[in-house]
Amino acid sequence: MNKRKIMVTIRPNSAVIKAAVTILIAVTFGLACTSTTAFAKKKKVKFGTIEIATNPGGFPLRIDGKPEGDTSTTVRVIELDPGRHNIEILLPNGGRWVRDFDVERGRKLCVSLNYHPKKYTITKSPCPYPVNISAPVSVNDGDLITFTSDVAYGGTASLNYTWTVSPADARIVSGAGTQTITVDSTGLGSQRVTATLVVDDGSGDAMCRQNAQASTSIILKTPPKPECKPFDQFQSVAFDDDKARLDNLAIELQNAPDNQAYIIIYAGRTSRAGQADMLGRRTTTYLTIQRGVDAGRITIVNGGYRDTDFIEIFICPPGATPPQPTPTVQPGDAQPAQERTRPRRPRRRGDE
Repeated sequence: MNKRKIMVTIRPNSAVIKAAVTILIAVTFGLACTSTTAFAKKKKVKFGTIEIATNPGGFPLRIDGKPEGDTSTTVRVIELDPGRHNIEILLPNGGRWVRDFDVERGRKLCVSLNYHPKKYTITKSPCPYPVNISAPVSVNDGDLITFTSDVAYGGTASLNYTWTVSPADARIVSGAGTQTITVDSTGLGSQRVTATLVVDDGSGDAMCRQNAQASTSIILKTPPKPECKPFDQFQSVAFDDDKARLDNLAIELQNAPDNQAYIIIYAGRTSRAGQADMLGRRTTTYLTIQRGVDAGRITIVNGGYRDTDFIEIFICPPGATPPQPTPTVQPGDAQPAQERTRPRRPRRRGDE
C-alpha cells in the first residue's frame, strides 16, 4: 500500500481568541505511517485506511461530522470509503483541528497530532473604576465648600479631572483639574451647591470615563438682631449737670433719626417717695420742650432703687430688644425720706 507524509504547523482558529486575551497553542501535525500492509496482488481492495494518533490522547474525534470516539497516543486504524472526508479533533478550551483529506482505495493516510498548550496571559482593563466625592452636608452662606474625590483607578495612565459646579453663581476658588476643589458659597443661601466630576484616563474608552457628584446645602445667615448700646450713665445730683448729659443725647438722636432713647431712672435708697417718676418727668420735659426731641422717641423706665439717684441712657436701633433695669436695692430695703412741709412763716404786722 502506498503512503504519504506531510508536515504542517497549525495555529488555533481566530474565533476562539477573545479580546484582551492572548492564547498561544502549538499544534504539530504530521503524516507518518506505521509499516505498510501487504495485500495480495489478486485481492481487490475496496477501502482506504486512515491511521490517527495524538499526543496526548483523549481528544474527541469526528469524521464527516459523526463521533468516532476519542484519540489515543497509539495509532487508531480506521477504514474509509474512497473519496473526500472531513476529520475534526476537538482540542481543549474550545479549540478544533479540522482538515479535509482525499482517501484513495488501497492507500494509507497517517495523521499524527502533537498538542502543546502554552501559558496564556490576560490583559485586564482597569476600567470601569469607582469614583466617589465627599462634601459637607451643609455650610453657612459665605463659607468655602471643599469637594474631594476618591478614585480607585488601577491603571498607570494619568487621570484627567474635569469639575463643574451649579448653580451658575457658584464659583470654583481653587483646585480645578485636581482631585479636590473649593467652592465659594457667598450669596447662595437657601440653595444647594452641586459639584460634578468627570474622570478619564485619556484612552478614549467609554468605560474609562467615569463621573460622580455631591451636593451641599447652604444655610442662609440670619442677620444679627440689633442691640441697644449704652450711651451714658451718671449719678443725678444737680439738674444743671443732668442737662449737659441730656444735651449730648439730643445731638445723638438728631444724628440718628431712626434710633430710640431708653432712659432708665433709679431712685436712691433714701430719696423721697416718687423720686424716680419726678426725675423722669423732668427729663422728658427738658428733651421735648428745651431740645425739641419728639416725645415718641423717648422711653422713660422706672428702674427701681439704687444707693443714689441714678440715670442710664441707651440708644436702640429699630427692632432692638429694650434694655432691662438693673436695680441694686430691693424695694423692701429702700427707706424713702418723708416729704418735708415748709413751716409757715409768722405773719408780721403790716402783711396783708
